[in-house]
Amino acid sequence: MKSGAEEKSGLFSRLKSGLSKSAAGLSGLFTKKKLDAATIAELEESLIRSDMGTGPAHALAQAVARNRYDAEIAPGELRTILAGEIAALLTKIEKPMAIDAAKKPFVILVAGVNGTGKTTTIGKLARRLSQDGQKIMLAAGDTFRAAAIEQLSVWAKRAGAAFVATKAGGDAAGLAFEALEKARADGTDILIIDTAGRLQNKAGLMAELEKIARVIKKLDPAAPHAVLLVLDATTGQNAISQVEAFGAAVPLTGLIMTKLDGTAKGGILVALAAKCSLPVHFIGVGEGEDDLMPFDAAHFATALTGAA
Repeated sequence: MKSGAEEKSGLFSRLKSGLSKSAAGLSGLFTKKKLDAATIAELEESLIRSDMGTGPAHALAQAVARNRYDAEIAPGELRTILAGEIAALLTKIEKPMAIDAAKKPFVILVAGVNGTGKTTTIGKLARRLSQDGQKIMLAAGDTFRAAAIEQLSVWAKRAGAAFVATKAGGDAAGLAFEALEKARADGTDILIIDTAGRLQNKAGLMAELEKIARVIKKLDPAAPHAVLLVLDATTGQNAISQVEAFGAAVPLTGLIMTKLDGTAKGGILVALAAKCSLPVHFIGVGEGEDDLMPFDAAHFATALTGAA
């Protein structure tokens, strides 16, 4: 078994590899010899292209220039300065997901649109929590897709988790209720409920998500204890509208950002930090079973900029 230091080192290597496209998008800036007006303007444009948004990009560029305007700058120094400014901004959304052992089972409801990697992310999260010694149950509440039910079943086996499902097209809220009853009876520590991938502008589907949360409360008024929204980094600024729409349907407690290994626009996390205060608990940096890692602001900023 790997030590904690070895695991952390391996995860950081995967993060750097995953964000290499984002870092490459800024690479031309880091050969500059002087932090002049043209360099600062170019920096701001590059940050906007990485999906940070105009406001955060401008603020970061100005922060980098502060007290350094027209100063000579050593190769690579700009990366380090920028990484420090990004880390300072991201620190406010760096928060590990806390599991309250007094709430048993601790109920996690997971939402997100189709294509974000939601079901796979649930499987990876279950595996991670199971390795921490927790007794896990997965509920296949994405009843619209038979493939999603089967996919979650496979992940449950990998994670050594119990699994509850109904037929494709079945009542998702009823399944959630049944799963919570069973989780209580079985002494489950954590119940994770998948939900149908829905577009944030589909009122009927969003209403169903509200119903699932409402039905769960009949058994436990405090549940769900966590509501996680899975976002796809490649969707860029659309991620912000998803947070707003889902947050209007159910009170979100945290975010998971996936597919950071497949985009040159990893700056979307900076935009989210500027727009909302929701914590980012995990980020996905690959297809492997262990490529879901806790969000670390300093490590992310370093990888995003390619700083040493």
